[in-house]
Amino acid sequence: MMSTFSSLHPALQALIGGLISWGMTALGAAVVFFFRDIKESVMKMMMGFAAGVMIAASFWSLLAPAIEFSEENGQIAWLPPVIGFLLGGVFLRLLDVVVPHVHVGRTKGEGPSTQLKKTTLLFLAITLHNIPEGLAIGVAFGAAALDMNGATVAAALALAFGIGIQNMPEGAAVSVPLRGEGMSRTKAFNYGQMSAIVEPIAAVIGAAAVLFIQPILPYALAFAAGAMIFVVVEELIPESQSSRNTDLATMGVMVGFALMMVLDVALG
Repeated sequence: MMSTFSSLHPALQALIGGLISWGMTALGAAVVFFFRDIKESVMKMMMGFAAGVMIAASFWSLLAPAIEFSEENGQIAWLPPVIGFLLGGVFLRLLDVVVPHVHVGRTKGEGPSTQLKKTTLLFLAITLHNIPEGLAIGVAFGAAALDMNGATVAAALALAFGIGIQNMPEGAAVSVPLRGEGMSRTKAFNYGQMSAIVEPIAAVIGAAAVLFIQPILPYALAFAAGAMIFVVVEELIPESQSSRNTDLATMGVMVGFALMMVLDVALG
């Protein structure tokens, strides 16, 4: 099975990896068919878990390979990763400025003034923050195709599953509040699962970019890491640590980090 998958074109591998992540988002959004709301403690723990997975993936799957690749190619080991990392954060910040959106659990919108409904703004916020996750998956498959030391198809798949696992609470974080506001189950589910449809697209773009322009690989890996860390620090951790149940959220971070580290090290 793995040998068959490994023989596929990297862009197709990336597409499948992105679809896996999207599918797990849809699975998380599907809880709206069974629950009208989720306890605050559970939601905080899930958001902490998602933050932990993304932090671990940013280092183990993206930054560490970027540093190693830079060193092997005679570059200053830290320079391309630093540049890419900072550019990833700047990219997400620019998207936050130019695209109207509202984060989960907040009432005040960000970006340009708009007459869009809160449901649409929430959808846009989650979609924006799924872009770096898709890019990360695609770049990982691209790195494996280039036989980069430490980069394997299995590790890229582990990253796709890890991001998919942390996307499950994100899907629920979109669909359940919308259901609580009176939206139908089906419509709330569709908003939740569609928020991650950008991931397969971004994954293909990420894989294609590094395959066609190989020198950008360390920058691309670090770019995805920087964008993911921006999401964690700007949204997931503040929301998970707001009000009560902060200890549960912190334990969620620890468990998410540990799980992603095991997946990456075991399969990398």
